[in-house]
Amino acid sequence: MDEISKDSVDVRRKPGTQLRIATFNTSMFDDADGGLLTRLRSDDANIRRIATVIRTVRPDVVLLNEFDYVADGSAVDLFRTRFLQASVAGTDPITYPYRYIAPVNTGVPSGLDLDNNGQVGGDGRSAGNDAWGYGLHPGQYGMVVLSRYPIDAAAVRTFQNLKWSAMPQAMKPVDPTTGKDWYSAKAWGQLRLSSKSHWDVPVFVNGKTVHVLASHPTPPVFDGPERRNRNRNHDEIRLWREYLDNAATSARWLCDDRGHCGGLAADRAFVIMGDQNADPDDGDGVAGAVRQILDHPRAQTGNAPRSAGAALRALDYGKERKGDVSTHTGDFGPQAGTLRLDYVIPSKQFEILGQGVFWPLPKDPQADATTASDHHMVWMDLRFGPDDSR
Repeated sequence: MDEISKDSVDVRRKPGTQLRIATFNTSMFDDADGGLLTRLRSDDANIRRIATVIRTVRPDVVLLNEFDYVADGSAVDLFRTRFLQASVAGTDPITYPYRYIAPVNTGVPSGLDLDNNGQVGGDGRSAGNDAWGYGLHPGQYGMVVLSRYPIDAAAVRTFQNLKWSAMPQAMKPVDPTTGKDWYSAKAWGQLRLSSKSHWDVPVFVNGKTVHVLASHPTPPVFDGPERRNRNRNHDEIRLWREYLDNAATSARWLCDDRGHCGGLAADRAFVIMGDQNADPDDGDGVAGAVRQILDHPRAQTGNAPRSAGAALRALDYGKERKGDVSTHTGDFGPQAGTLRLDYVIPSKQFEILGQGVFWPLPKDPQADATTASDHHMVWMDLRFGPDDSR
């Protein structure tokens, strides 16, 4: 995009940018199994809005959270061809030749009574609560990585099946009324840590490899006094901390779905991406949960994409906040307000040339495109540093 009107969010790429990378919780899920495919086959207004945001910001690599998983790839392929590559007035088409999808835990029945309501499965929310990750059908709230650069699919690592109990000093939920473990020994021994999945997706960028570390931890709410979701959110985020620490201890328990154990080698470039469902200063999560990755020694620290739209919406709600409201990425209505939940966290091999949250002011002509999701796209322009010769 060469011309940006003075009333629009300026997303022009900075000179020297080698990689624009973004994360976006798209709210492209449906409560009905197959519902997303039905929407994609029609002229769905909200899906067009999501596509408009992507076509406007134009990331080279983007993680889409809350995009229902369809095993044959038909959903993401329809989105690419009908909404991203097609000619639409106002934005140029964009092509992503490469994509990565994989199964997730949401909506997959566990066969266990995980919410302790006395029954296994059931209908509606009861069934969702007893899935490995909350969902009304397998694949709801899934993930997709779209890329303009080749993906090394053979080297992808997934951690869908990693047991929560495998993590040393895991935050095991306890029922405060009885002082006993919330989960039975059988359930705790089988429960998966990731509510969706954790992916390490290597992407080849101009002869170098960038590890896209993608995830979407469970919200730290919708539970009870045992705070099982709050604890799980913390430990899902902790998985990436352990993966980057690459300590000898992680080699004994942090094993991917192919049986390969251990973390990411210390010289590898990475970007952690996704809706972490944790604000560094506010909200209902465990204090400091997202700091585990925001302040990791291997990560670029102190970088917080901002927007004028977030600051204005927070002012409208008038909620007391400890953190900088201009860094917020989601609008959750008058009761919850705005929070910073979505992150792009690059490793120290990169220089950050530009960054932002795509959250225009209400009067902006681009603002309508952002109404399809309660989250906003977070993006960064990156360049490999002069000392990185990989």
